[in-house]
Amino acid sequence: MHGTHGTNGTGQLLAVCRVHRLLPDAGSVGVTAIDKRPVDGQVRVRPLGLYADVQADRENHGGHDQAVYAYSQEDADHWAAELGYEVVPGLFGENLRTRGLEVSRAVIGQRWRVGSALLEVSQPRTPCQTFARRLGSPPRWVRRFTVANRTGAYLRVVEPGELRAGDAVEVVSTPRHGVTLADWFGASFRLEGSRPAAELAATLLAEHDAGGSLLGEEMHALALRAVG
Repeated sequence: MHGTHGTNGTGQLLAVCRVHRLLPDAGSVGVTAIDKRPVDGQVRVRPLGLYADVQADRENHGGHDQAVYAYSQEDADHWAAELGYEVVPGLFGENLRTRGLEVSRAVIGQRWRVGSALLEVSQPRTPCQTFARRLGSPPRWVRRFTVANRTGAYLRVVEPGELRAGDAVEVVSTPRHGVTLADWFGASFRLEGSRPAAELAATLLAEHDAGGSLLGEEMHALALRAVG
């Protein structure tokens, strides 16, 4: 992957996407809001996500720690080559399509200024069967997405604001712990070459407890569980 995941750097917001319509789905909820499509003009970002966007499965999606989902054009190009068709903005259910930042390797707690909003990298996306069905159920899709470790980033809204396609995505701060989304996701699923989850969790919790980079509620619970 190419781009920036360190202490500085600037990417570009290529598209802002929100739900186009609810689609019937074979899952327990019966519908899905994964059909996100680009919208024009400025879009308000609030603590629970983009204005006029929704999540159908509130038990597993949404909330403050999953308010906004970002995916990079670089990762989308990887999957376009794998799938044999263009991965257009919104196809993976993302709200923000970026270029120039290593989104899937962003440091947990890293903050981005996008338009007038301040967003914070909170956790990786875990693929589900709804995601697979959205793509027409490619063979072993959930496993393939997991092993590739190109998860994209869930973002917390630190400061509400407005953003639009074409805005810069500026990395304004990066926590000292250095644990990336890819590090955590790889450890959680015991992907080849990953560090132990307990080791990463201890690093995250040490900075959290010292008042440095504060973990969101879900990540804090996961880290505590990992260290036992």
